[in-house]
Amino acid sequence: MDQAKNFVCRSCSTPVPMGHKFCGRCGAAVPPEILNARTQFFGQLQVPGKAKLILIRGEGVEGLSYQLNAEQHIVGRNGQLVFPDDPFVSPKHANLFYRSGKLVVRDEGSLNGVFLRVRGTVDIAVGDHFLAGEQLFRIDATPKQADGPAPDGTYFYSSPKHQSPFRITQLLQGGATGMTVCARNQGLQIGREGGDLNFPTDLYMSASHCKLEENTGRLTLTDLNSRNGTYVRLKGERELTHGDYLFIGRKLLRVEITAA
Repeated sequence: MDQAKNFVCRSCSTPVPMGHKFCGRCGAAVPPEILNARTQFFGQLQVPGKAKLILIRGEGVEGLSYQLNAEQHIVGRNGQLVFPDDPFVSPKHANLFYRSGKLVVRDEGSLNGVFLRVRGTVDIAVGDHFLAGEQLFRIDATPKQADGPAPDGTYFYSSPKHQSPFRITQLLQGGATGMTVCARNQGLQIGREGGDLNFPTDLYMSASHCKLEENTGRLTLTDLNSRNGTYVRLKGERELTHGDYLFIGRKLLRVEITAA
């Protein structure tokens, strides 16, 4: 009989097949801890109250998880969380660390920034960057009017002007600028179709993706329940909560925090 697959009776040292409640030789009961034993999977344990990152979108390694059990974790082409295959990740891109038991992310001066997914409506300002689909935008102020004549008294001929509280500029790979669109009235909507700015070939853009609005000097960005989300570039650092999503380079990561 293969003893490796059996419990050895503590009374008479006779092998007892797994699943039997009593020894077949002496009748001694098998201890409860043996009867209820279950095989556990090997794996790195997540510390209660700590977080982990789940890679949602990357270079063919979706589903990979990163345990954040240390006090700080440098993300970049060097550090504790390394993405050497992503050319949009800086050598020292971001730091994920704990402060007073809360997970915080800080941009470490990266070239391309850290983007956090918008929940509902957030305040935004001139100069801020945001992602919708695969498009990157910058919010710009409306240029000051210069309607005066040239030194010789001639006026510049141009298209008719419309009242616009702000405008957005599309930023292209390499730093070049693409389209610039001025908001009409007090807002501007972006999507795949039916908006003020449409991207019909962007597979990650929802039909109605997000909108920007200006009201009495306050500028807001609202995600319109888009499938893939709208992301704002962080300024400095931000506390993270369970279920937050981050874009770092081309990597989309979800934050999961274990209950303490």
